[in-house]
Order: sequence, then C-alpha cells, then structure tokens
Amino acid sequence: MTGPALDHLVVAAAVLSNGVAALEAAAGIAVAEGGAHPAMATHNRLTRIAPASYLEVIAPDPTQPAPLRPRWFGLDEPGTAERLRAGPALLTWVVRVPDLDRALAESPVDLGRPLDMTRGALHWRIAVRDNGSLPENGTVPTLIQWPDGAGPAATIPDAGLRLGALRLTHPDPDRIRAVLAVLGVDGLVALAGGAAAGLTATLHGPGGRTITLR
Repeated sequence: MTGPALDHLVVAAAVLSNGVAALEAAAGIAVAEGGAHPAMATHNRLTRIAPASYLEVIAPDPTQPAPLRPRWFGLDEPGTAERLRAGPALLTWVVRVPDLDRALAESPVDLGRPLDMTRGALHWRIAVRDNGSLPENGTVPTLIQWPDGAGPAATIPDAGLRLGALRLTHPDPDRIRAVLAVLGVDGLVALAGGAAAGLTATLHGPGGRTITLR
C-alpha cells in the first residue's frame, strides 16, 4: 500500500467559466471537462499536472439548489468570496491517503470528518470540516481517499501542464512542519515563514510558459 501523495490542487473561481478562461490564457492549454458535485452545489473542470496529479478549477454552481451544509474549501466564507471577486485563487492542496480514518485520527489539527462524495461515476471519501473552512488557510492539506487507492488523474486529458513546485508560507512554520510530518506529507512541499498563511504553485506549460498561482 502506497503512502500519502499529492492528488490535486484546488483553484477556485467566483464563476467557473472565468476561472477556466484565466488558466487557459495563462498556461496556453485547454482545460478538460469535469462535472457537478450535488452535495456541495459546485462544479469543476480539470487538467493533469503530473502522471498521478491534477489541477481542479472549482466554483459554486448556480444551476444547483443551495447545499444543505457549508460548501467545501471555504467557498461560502465571506473572505473567500471577496478574494475570488479579484480573480481565481489557489485555495489548497489535496493529498490522497490509503486510510482516511486513520490519518484523521492521528492528525494533531482538526481536518474535518470523512464524507462520501460523488461526481458522475466517480466516488470517493474526503475530509471536510463541518463549517467548510480550510485547515490553516489551506496550508495543511485536505485529505482524500479513492476506492482503488489512485485518483482519476490518469484518465484526465494531458494538455502539457506540469507542476514545478508547491510552496507554503505560514507565520508559525515549525508548528505546520510538525503537523505535515505527522501526516507524512512534509516531503511533498517547501515550507517557509511568512506574514500570512498561503500557497504558491509554479507550473510549466507548453512552449516554455511558466505560471504562478496563489
């Protein structure tokens, strides 16, 4: 059984089509279709960034009824909504684990509780806090478990976008580093001190393009 690995990056937008257009223009790629998440009233589009990892552009779906709970990734928080009015934003990273329940029990911070989710034929388990907020402003990853141990990245069309680096900043990097070590994911990212908690991803697209997502 393999250990924790980067599953995907979450880029949110106020309007899905605007987020997709911004990424396509910056990276020089075409973003593949995704689908809808009925339990969260969101929808997404996807692109691969590594053989087993992908990038998700996600947004509230105005065609669906309002969810019965706060949306995931902090999408219903006023601060997130204000941030997305200025353009798409990198909210968090998602790590797949072989045993979600065990990882949640061992985590020194509250990562939420496991929820069963579906999108079309896909189904998975993901940890979401009851209020929808992200742990440590997204610097501590969201955890996910796929039934076969591998996510859908291999089935997503490859547009030539590749993740170069994922960097985290936090006012208390030693504490966050300790949390990441317990989760077994400290080797997946670079972490440094900073005035605010946040993420930066550097990606390389076709034709030598380099884009930075924050």
